[in-house]
Amino acid sequence: MTLLDRHIEFVEALRTAGLPVSLAEGLDAVRAIDVLGIEERETLRAAYAATLLKRQNHRTGFDQVFDLYFPLLIGDGYRIVPGDRHESEDPEDAERSGLSGSDDLVGQDGPQALADFREALTDALALGDPDVLALLAREAVQRFGLIRGRGPGEQRWSSYNVMNRVSPDELVDEVLQGMGLATDDDPAIRRLVEAQAQVFERLVDAEVRRRAAEVRGPQHVARHTIRPGIEQVDFTSARKADLELMRREIQPLARRLATRLSREQHARPRGPLDFRRTVRASMSSGGVPMETRHKPKRPGRTDLVVLCDVSGSVANFASFTLMLVFALREQFNRVRAFTFVDEIHEVTDRFETSNDPAQTMSELAASARYASLWGRTNYGRAFTRFADQHPDALTPKTNLLVLGDARSNHTDLALPVVKDLTYAARHSWWLNPEHARNWNTGDSAAREYGRLIPMVECRNLTQLGEFVHDLA
Repeated sequence: MTLLDRHIEFVEALRTAGLPVSLAEGLDAVRAIDVLGIEERETLRAAYAATLLKRQNHRTGFDQVFDLYFPLLIGDGYRIVPGDRHESEDPEDAERSGLSGSDDLVGQDGPQALADFREALTDALALGDPDVLALLAREAVQRFGLIRGRGPGEQRWSSYNVMNRVSPDELVDEVLQGMGLATDDDPAIRRLVEAQAQVFERLVDAEVRRRAAEVRGPQHVARHTIRPGIEQVDFTSARKADLELMRREIQPLARRLATRLSREQHARPRGPLDFRRTVRASMSSGGVPMETRHKPKRPGRTDLVVLCDVSGSVANFASFTLMLVFALREQFNRVRAFTFVDEIHEVTDRFETSNDPAQTMSELAASARYASLWGRTNYGRAFTRFADQHPDALTPKTNLLVLGDARSNHTDLALPVVKDLTYAARHSWWLNPEHARNWNTGDSAAREYGRLIPMVECRNLTQLGEFVHDLA
């Protein structure tokens, strides 16, 4: 494989991982590499990062893909050097890591070997030396990560096996005791040691990916093991850490959404007609109103009503939408939030500025009384109860936003009620977290509701941004 082929595959892998890399940026990377050369691996990484990356939160995925296509080592510990020559590690590094290009350490996971390794890892966590941690991560995979019974061409190493045997999290207290500290003496030092344990875990994951890429190819590993950027993560499969990152992206989207929904009002060149001033001005022209007079244009913001499905099938999406409500509450004149499964409940008072967003979302997710009567999603009942209990919620100045998967367990959809709601509101939209190919399958009523309310696929932050951008 030529260097050009490797470059093309690398750029394609970045796109597969959700990083937006254009053809022009790929050419910029080639020009940068031509100037800087390929002798230094970290210089090569920096050249690619400077020309291909647009956002800081893409860096983690970029580094993981880069390590697959331009690995520092091959096999059990051979370092790649320029000129397609393979040289083994420095003797000192090999001695410290226990790896000398042989399989002598494979499977040496007996009680004494494990105890010795954990002791060495404890010292490394206390020192915080990244080079030592990297060597120990490779040794851990070599000793404890083997998956037995796998044939040629199959994955033979597992980070789960390593972490299950080594358990670096359990060594944090031992590190603190070795420093002469009690477990609760200095929370800051404890956080630093825990961060080193997390670094070791990431290094183990990277080593397993490197070995897997040699067996199954970097394309396969990049496609199945590299998590996409946070804006590409589906709301329904997001982890807790992902939701925390999404919170940082919500605020600018909320501002853009408020601006788009208020565009018509702000686009008016002048205020409403002032009849009395117009008649008075017409006196100078014999009672003929040659020019009209208008009241001053009053700046204002529209209202927003959010109906959020919080059933179990869209639990993560519900958490995201509650974050969206938090971000929107300061962008509109008034925001009213309602949650439902089969019964509607107003939760507007839970979104006060003084409340903590994370705590509020946790309480709402854990409290069934805010969402469910029988525990089965019933959109028709929820819409009907909303219309009966809150007839004044929707006005000509109100925008309606429905958030849910439109799966109503084959119950009555109350379509006439939904039609009346859309007529009462200024604008209406429905954001659906399911892939469009799954709409109208099973108990999905996306087609029926989509005839009344424009339904938009909204599985991740990218699609939410596109929805905001496309609003007229």
